[in-house]
Amino acid sequence: MKISDMIEEYIRDIIADEESVELSRSELANRFNCVPSQINYVISTRFIPELGFSVESRRGGGGYIRINKIDLSKSMYLSKIIEKIGRKMSQSVVDIYLKEFVRYNVITSREADLIKIAVSDKSLNQVDTSKRDFVRADIFKHLIINLV
Repeated sequence: MKISDMIEEYIRDIIADEESVELSRSELANRFNCVPSQINYVISTRFIPELGFSVESRRGGGGYIRINKIDLSKSMYLSKIIEKIGRKMSQSVVDIYLKEFVRYNVITSREADLIKIAVSDKSLNQVDTSKRDFVRADIFKHLIINLV
């Protein structure tokens, strides 16, 4: 398991039964033996409004990260995701979104597996590499919209 995944899992375990949690960036970095920027990366990519979170942050010695859950309806959630995706997306970003969709019961794990295959570099090998992320984003958006 990657360190980013371990950090995410740890934070999700903490916030599971809470509406809001306050964490210390430096304490998390010490706990996972990583640099604080690794914590920032996890927070900025995996605890975003489109995935049902808002984050407040204050840097410095007494700094903190406050993560709040946002109650989003399924359609609002998906429309925000579609807006956020933009014109292109990498395979790693697809993987993050699919993981979240399954976690929040937007799609099944089987559907996620099929989408992952459909937008993989292997499936898009006939598409010029400079255009793959654009094609991947289009296919991903259409699949999600039509599944839900």
